[in-house]
Amino acid sequence: MEVLVSGLLNGLVYALVAVGLSLIWGITEVLNFAHGEFLMLGAYTAYWLYTLYHFDPLLSAPIAAVALAFVGFLTYSLVIRRIMNAPPLAQILATFGLSLCLRYAAFFLFSPDFRSIPQTSVSGSVNLGLFKVGLPQVVTGGVALLVLGVMFYLVYRTRWGLALRAVAENKRAASIVGINPDRVNLQVWMLGSAAVGIAGAMLTTFFYVYPEVGVVFGLTAFVAVALGGFGSVVGAFLGGVLIGMVESGAGYLISPAFKGGVVFLAFLLVLWFRPQGIFGRY
Repeated sequence: MEVLVSGLLNGLVYALVAVGLSLIWGITEVLNFAHGEFLMLGAYTAYWLYTLYHFDPLLSAPIAAVALAFVGFLTYSLVIRRIMNAPPLAQILATFGLSLCLRYAAFFLFSPDFRSIPQTSVSGSVNLGLFKVGLPQVVTGGVALLVLGVMFYLVYRTRWGLALRAVAENKRAASIVGINPDRVNLQVWMLGSAAVGIAGAMLTTFFYVYPEVGVVFGLTAFVAVALGGFGSVVGAFLGGVLIGMVESGAGYLISPAFKGGVVFLAFLLVLWFRPQGIFGRY
């Protein structure tokens, strides 16, 4: 039972990262290979706010969201807008190049050292009867679930979400009825970046901060998005949760050293039978 709860909590974090990535891809049709580095920036934002000003990660998470929304704004305005109609390879190389720039800038500015926040307001554990679960993981999973709920509400229950889905379906038709696709694209990049900023900030409550932390979670997010189906927000959510459960179960039943391999093996098996992902369409 402890393994399942741990896997679910980790899966919610993966889902939060993956949903932001899937949202950006589904609307703008640009794969953001720097998404993991955006998480890294959110983590460093929380770390330095704690180190310099003693801000608890729970307080710095909204600040990280605003900071990363601004990063998303700059990324779309200065890079993505200029390559929207470029060949797919140019789009891939642009965001991949951005990821390398951010990662090695972090190496230069912060060194490759592993850093951590020693004590936060959510340190400790929760007793669930027969087993204990780390309080940081519980709170982080709860925050991830809350943010995911807000994102799902915005996408599926608001006029803005209707405009967003119209742009995803047909940009030209959306512009004919008065929707500005460029503005929607910008807002989606800001929303997806803000979500991953919150994930990065909350991870500092139980995970190390270092320049390559985004590689771990960014790669997992890509697997979750592909597993659920590119462009499917629901699929990205379920893919993230599924990866968390599989990873936790594999670490317990086999070995922690092989849990990543088991996740990718499960991913390959799913794509073998359903190449478009669980909720994807051809």
